Amino acid sequence: MRGLGLIGLVLALVIVGLLAKKQMTSVAAPVGGVAATGEAPVNAHDQAQRVQQQVKDALDAAAKARPMPDDN
Repeated sequence: MRGLGLIGLVLALVIVGLLAKKQMTSVAAPVGGVAATGEAPVNAHDQAQRVQQQVKDALDAAAKARPMPDDN
């Protein structure tokens, strides 16, 4: 039974790894030229800053959405 659980865990990790790899390759911006949306190409630094700002905004929104209750 323990071996079956280990095989399941390894299989799940392989599937997640393949999905993550597929997601990363599909998100990559085209090199040079204009993107399909007509926007100017974005370099990696600008994209990283945009992602950092989105994460910060999401964390701030999550913190505001559920204020901590007062201790009574």
